[in-house]
Amino acid sequence: MNGSELKRLILEVGMGNDLYGEDYTKAALRAVQDALHHSSLTLFRSLQLDPALMQVRVTIGVDQPQQVDCNAVAASLPHGTATVTAVKGGMNVVDADNGTTSVVAAAAVEAFYPMDHVPWRAVDP
Repeated sequence: MNGSELKRLILEVGMGNDLYGEDYTKAALRAVQDALHHSSLTLFRSLQLDPALMQVRVTIGVDQPQQVDCNAVAASLPHGTATVTAVKGGMNVVDADNGTTSVVAAAAVEAFYPMDHVPWRAVDP
């Protein structure tokens, strides 16, 4: 962002699953929504910050990361510019008796903001 220093302001984590469809993207989307529903970003309203300037980095952990549609996950975020990366993690729960696999995804959602666009200045301790 044109030389502006980005600072991480928010880290939220969530979990999601697809119990019957073995859909890694669906589990990832649910994990991101779980993370987003753990917070309310009132600082944007309180400090009159433009949420469009926020940079969002999402890391999705699933057993088969190549099966996640990272563009669909990025499109599900309500604010900012998103980068989504899928990595090995989460887990599959196999039900051998019924021949099904439940997909469990973990999500970390980090929000960064350019410090030259805030009405205050961060001070080093």
